[in-house]
Amino acid sequence: MSLAPVLCVKQMTGVFIFLFILERVIKMINAREQFKIIMKGVNHVISEEDLMEKLEKSVATETPLVVKLGLDPSAPDIHLGHAVVLRKIKQMQDLGHRAVIIIGDFTGKIGDPSGKSKTRKVLTNEQVIENARTYEEQVFKILDKDKTELRFNSEWLSKLNFEDVIRLAGKVTVARILERDDFENRYKKNEPIGLHEFFYPLMQAYDSVEIKADIEMGGTDQTFNILMGRTLQKDFGQESQIALFMPLLEGTDGIEKMSKSLGNYIGISEDAVMVFQKTMTVPDDLIVKYFELATDIHPDEVDKIKLELQAPKINPRDVKMRLAREITALYWGEGEAKNAEEHFKAVFQKNLIPDDIDELLLSPDCFTQDGEIDIVKIISKSGIAKSNSEARRLIAQNALKINGERFNAFQLSNPQNDFVIQVGKAKFVKVKMEN
Repeated sequence: MSLAPVLCVKQMTGVFIFLFILERVIKMINAREQFKIIMKGVNHVISEEDLMEKLEKSVATETPLVVKLGLDPSAPDIHLGHAVVLRKIKQMQDLGHRAVIIIGDFTGKIGDPSGKSKTRKVLTNEQVIENARTYEEQVFKILDKDKTELRFNSEWLSKLNFEDVIRLAGKVTVARILERDDFENRYKKNEPIGLHEFFYPLMQAYDSVEIKADIEMGGTDQTFNILMGRTLQKDFGQESQIALFMPLLEGTDGIEKMSKSLGNYIGISEDAVMVFQKTMTVPDDLIVKYFELATDIHPDEVDKIKLELQAPKINPRDVKMRLAREITALYWGEGEAKNAEEHFKAVFQKNLIPDDIDELLLSPDCFTQDGEIDIVKIISKSGIAKSNSEARRLIAQNALKINGERFNAFQLSNPQNDFVIQVGKAKFVKVKMEN
């Protein structure tokens, strides 16, 4: 009897075993690569081992993970600080996972008490709906709409009857709720806490149960609420979600958390020139953090940037130019980013006056009683300064130029033609003489 068929079977079996092992190795490598990308810039995760296990299972079964983010529709203007979490979700979408964005139209009527020293004002239905619509428009500037499921938590929370609510409340103790710093502090200071506020973390946690979340994203100020989701899922017999926390992003001042009220923000809806220009004002010691949190570049590339910044002859400005291009391109595309860069170079490096600046017609109220042009009023009227006193302060600080020449007076006498006022490096207005 010939041994050829037997050897052939053994060879084929060996090939199948080899291919099976190779497939497992490739999937493990894929899971590790995903883990590396997901962990870029993360503040902390609970837990890394569980995340790796979920990724390996996802890759092996070719089943995308459900990534949850809850948005409270009380503050609809998104800037780079808000976008940190959204950018991380977009990275996970690019890895094949599915995002579920929950607009808290129901919980928004209570308001998240996280970090608040007093009870939040209750929003009306109309306010919640309008804010939610604004959020919906903005999140898709970042997320892949085809890989995003948008849900409103009133879909399930409004259907709970009083018995359901009592049963839900029975899954957590008052002592556990008072572990939250804001509640604990208010309780110790004898400040009022509405009983309804205790239900906010429970409702956010129930959202995770409803959508069977694998990962919940949030800022570090959401730690208690997200961990409550892990607890509640376990009580409902589900596998606990991974809690993934992103750090808070400092604004362009390099000190305070990015905030529109503080004026240190970079808005994702601002025009490309402004996004580029503001990014260039980020302090040098935050360049790497902005690459980690505000861009989608690979973590290996971030490591190269860290080394590049340590080189003795490197000018951080050049690295920051790349950062500005990366961020601007994310929201406006490569073409607009390139134009914004050229505009920046022309204005700030070549000291040229841009062509597309605002114009202000020189009207009679812009003249003093002596017939001179009131530069203070022009600066204030143009919006460059918020008030006459701020305009005077800018002039006194030697921040004013007229037609490229330094000017430190409050009035201008008898200009023959239109002229350009520049305050600082970035603010221009062309003053048109009346015909």
